[in-house]
Amino acid sequence: MATKAEDSLLAARKRSFLPVPVLGYSPEKGFEFGVVALYSYYGDKKNPSPLTRNSSASVLTTFTTNSQFKLDLRFENWTRDNLWHIRTNFRYHDFPLYFYGIGDTTHYDNRSLVGNKRYKVSAEAERRVSRHFYAGLSLLFQHDKYSSDDPKGVYPTADLVDKTGGYYTFIGATGIFDNRDNQNYTTKGSFVRLNISWAPDFLSTRALWRLEGRASHFFQLSKKSTLGLNGYAVSTQGDVPFYMMGEMGNDNIMRGYYTGRYRDKNYMAAQAEYRYFLDPGIRVRFWFIDAHPVFALAGFAGAGTVFSNRNIDINPKPNYGAGIRWFYDKSSRLTVRLDYGVGEKRAGEKRQSGFYLSIAEAF
Repeated sequence: MATKAEDSLLAARKRSFLPVPVLGYSPEKGFEFGVVALYSYYGDKKNPSPLTRNSSASVLTTFTTNSQFKLDLRFENWTRDNLWHIRTNFRYHDFPLYFYGIGDTTHYDNRSLVGNKRYKVSAEAERRVSRHFYAGLSLLFQHDKYSSDDPKGVYPTADLVDKTGGYYTFIGATGIFDNRDNQNYTTKGSFVRLNISWAPDFLSTRALWRLEGRASHFFQLSKKSTLGLNGYAVSTQGDVPFYMMGEMGNDNIMRGYYTGRYRDKNYMAAQAEYRYFLDPGIRVRFWFIDAHPVFALAGFAGAGTVFSNRNIDINPKPNYGAGIRWFYDKSSRLTVRLDYGVGEKRAGEKRQSGFYLSIAEAF
């Protein structure tokens, strides 16, 4: 039988499910609609521990009026006392993208609209080998097909490795240091992850090596405010196809840049984010809804760069922005965030920027 302490813990750790609609429009896709949903739970229900982090399963699926489709399934599992951490991801998309070229000096008017079909499967498993250190293995398979009917821009005449696509199987080893107080909305602690992986030629279009690292540290400035520092770096070596290079810009780091606007064999970025917890003290009662919503405000700034092996000329590009978070699961500190990021303004171009609606924090 469960003890009173176990019953109390189980009552406090409720499962949660949140669907968020996706709506958008762009000339290359037409109207886009779909849903992103996250289900949060704890994997030690039969023998609960107060140390166990919440596990999650998420799905993103969207369609467009131009018959394009995207499906992304992610699972993140923590066992009792966080002894094992297992992540899996399956992704398929048939979506266009803009290819601007390679390097950090690409021009907006030189972009080409390129069709991309991608199959991606990844799995990682790490075991805690000391109080805060994890070690494990990773596996990634990715298959891409590219085509373009757009005669404009750099893609038709570019001399690219695997221009029409290829497949790669990366086998890797991972080391992690993690003493964060919470992996969802961290207020103190550090996270460092280093992964080295190899794509052998007998399992890939060609042999590649990849070294990837990320690190975060959080300072609790007060009961309501937190300062987070975050860095990311990736280097892919070999005869690297353009779609396996480091790509600047996404909803986690270098917000404000179109993903892949700048790409090369090496990519580095760093950012700082200030978060302020906000409880307006409002109780919302409507029909079956009885809620006490809480939020956080955020401001962020950073810089990033891409560069080749031959020309190590590092020219950092800035980004900055602000956003708001809504805690839809206060016990697990799960958030929905809306960010607006701003990047550089190149001569003759509009300043780069973008809105991001995401589930979970950027880091």
